[in-house]
Amino acid sequence: MAKVVSVQVLSYHDQAFINFRGFAFDSGAHGFRWVDIKCFRLSMPDTDDMTLLRSLIGQEQFRDDYAGGGVDAEGIRHGPYWVDRIGVDDYVAVTNSTAVDALASWARLHGSVPDALNETLELEVFAPLRQATSSYQLKELARTSLHDWGGVHTEFHEFVSIDRMTHRVLLIVAADD
Repeated sequence: MAKVVSVQVLSYHDQAFINFRGFAFDSGAHGFRWVDIKCFRLSMPDTDDMTLLRSLIGQEQFRDDYAGGGVDAEGIRHGPYWVDRIGVDDYVAVTNSTAVDALASWARLHGSVPDALNETLELEVFAPLRQATSSYQLKELARTSLHDWGGVHTEFHEFVSIDRMTHRVLLIVAADD
């Protein structure tokens, strides 16, 4: 009998966190916003996008409430939603420019963005999105998908960037406190 070997297509690599409070805004109106970027290594670049999204949802790092609790291996929350209410069909394919435009617009929500923050966003978020093979946006889910305190974020934006050339998948979450 042949032994079946399960190969993990994604593995967590590292994380970057951009806190708007760390930048000098002219008006002081940073809106308590931040961007969290989780990077995963793609071991099998030919894996189809839906399988990658399914694997991402199954990752321990996906179980993050983004409200100070951090990643919980046994967690039941992802951002404002119950983890078990999120499926691959909840991710909508978007153009790379649509993803960049949405996040740039969100960053300017309370006025102009300091040059240093623009440079950081360009390096960590916008450039990787522009070079991605494909990008997906988590659509706004039904109110029944919100967990018990899921309305804590005024804004919650999530994008997944798949880059087959660099063998990276980025989970990009932009929100406020």
